[in-house]
Amino acid sequence: MDTLDLKVIGRLMEAARSSWAELGAYLGLSAPAAADRVHKLEQRGIIRGYAALIDPEALGLGLAAFISVTLERPEHRQGFLNLVANTPEILECHHIAGEEDYILKVRCRNTRHLEMLLGEQIKSTPGIVKTKTTILLSTVKETPVLPLITE
Repeated sequence: MDTLDLKVIGRLMEAARSSWAELGAYLGLSAPAAADRVHKLEQRGIIRGYAALIDPEALGLGLAAFISVTLERPEHRQGFLNLVANTPEILECHHIAGEEDYILKVRCRNTRHLEMLLGEQIKSTPGIVKTKTTILLSTVKETPVLPLITE
């Protein structure tokens, strides 16, 4: 990946809806050349997709929480990962080092919804021996924009 690729990625993270002409002008390229750069980054899997950033509260999902999960044994991993894949309230799942095995970021309507998610789905999954839930009061920073570090 060269400097121009990083410039393409940086621009798309900030303004993904830019036209090919706008992107080309920003990069000092023609619109077809800019489109070709983007398509190559997509084919290489560097650009994995595009999404609209939605205000969760506008959709009635004002409660966010982190849930740490401890599995009893590694054999229970696949069942847990199936739960994660099939539960829309789970936005993120990270395998972590430390006492717990995973940390989940979830979005719910309210505490009753969170209670249902924990009790009926997460804690009822075989092999989950412990959870620890932290409710977010507010978010100071949340961004999909990655730092572009050049060497």
